[in-house]
Amino acid sequence: MGAIDLSELQEIRARHPEAIIEAAMRRTRRELLGASGRIMIIAADHPSRGALGAGGRPFAMADRRDLLTRLMVALSRPGVDGLLASPDIIEDLLLLGALDDKVVLGSMNRGGLQGAEFEFDDRFTAYDAAAIASARLDGGKMLCRINYEDPRTVATLESCARAVNELAAHRLLALIEPFVSRLEDGRAKNDLSTEAVITSVAVAAGLGSTSAYTWLKLPVIDEMERVMAATTLPAVLLGGDPHEAPDVTYAQWERALGQRGVRGLVVGRALLYPPDDDVAAAVDIAARLVRAGAKTETSLP
Repeated sequence: MGAIDLSELQEIRARHPEAIIEAAMRRTRRELLGASGRIMIIAADHPSRGALGAGGRPFAMADRRDLLTRLMVALSRPGVDGLLASPDIIEDLLLLGALDDKVVLGSMNRGGLQGAEFEFDDRFTAYDAAAIASARLDGGKMLCRINYEDPRTVATLESCARAVNELAAHRLLALIEPFVSRLEDGRAKNDLSTEAVITSVAVAAGLGSTSAYTWLKLPVIDEMERVMAATTLPAVLLGGDPHEAPDVTYAQWERALGQRGVRGLVVGRALLYPPDDDVAAAVDIAARLVRAGAKTETSLP
C-alpha cells in the first residue's frame, strides 16, 4: 500500500466537517467477538498523550501520513478485528473508509501527558461515553494509573468509575488499562511485579456500579496465570513498545495468550513500527498468535 495523500482529507476537514459524522453513521458494525472468541485490536492513541516515540525513534508517530498508511496496512490484514484510537485518528480512518466491519474503541482520558509534571492527572480530555455512543463506536478505553503517593489518583478512580457506568448505560464496552504506578526520576513508571498487577486488576474490576461491560487491558508479565486467577473479567493483553527482540516479545505474547480469560491483543507501536518496518508481516504473526491462543486455552487442564 502506497503512502496516503492527505490533501483530500485536509480539504474535507476544511470544507465539509459534517462528512465525519456522516461516515460514522454509514460505518458497518460487527459483533465484538466472532466465532473464534478472540480479538485483535490495533492501538493508536499514543500521540494524543504526547507519546510520539516508537522503537527508539522519539518522533516516529509524528508524521500523520506515515502513521495512517501503517494503520491502513494493519487494518487490512486478515485476523485484525479493530482499532483503538483518539477521535482525530478514528475520524481520519472513517473518512478513508477503513473501519467498516471493525470494532472501534475510542480513547477517553488523555490528559496525563507523557513527561509532564501533571502526568498522573489522567483527566478525560478525548471521548466521553455520550460521544462514543453518538458516533456508533463499540466502546471506550481508559487509563487507570494508581499512585499511592499522589492524591490525584482518587480523582482518576472516580472518573473511571463514572465512565464505566455511563458506557454500561449504553451497553458499550468499558476497557480499563490499570497500573500501580509511581514517580521515579521525574517520570511515571509502572510497577510490573506480579503483586502490583494483581492489585491493579482488583481495583479496576471494582470500578463502577456494574462490571457487566468491563474488560481489562493488562501488561504481559511472567506470572500471567496468577494475574488471570484474580478476576473473571475478560482481558486483552497490551503490547506496549517492547525493547526485546521481536521473537522474544512474540514468545511472551504466545505464553500469555494461552491463559484462561485472555481474549486477545491490543497492540500499537510494536506492530506499527517493527524493527524491519514490515508492518504486514508483524501484524500477521500477532494475528496467528491470537487465534492459536484459543486452542491453547481450551486445552488447559
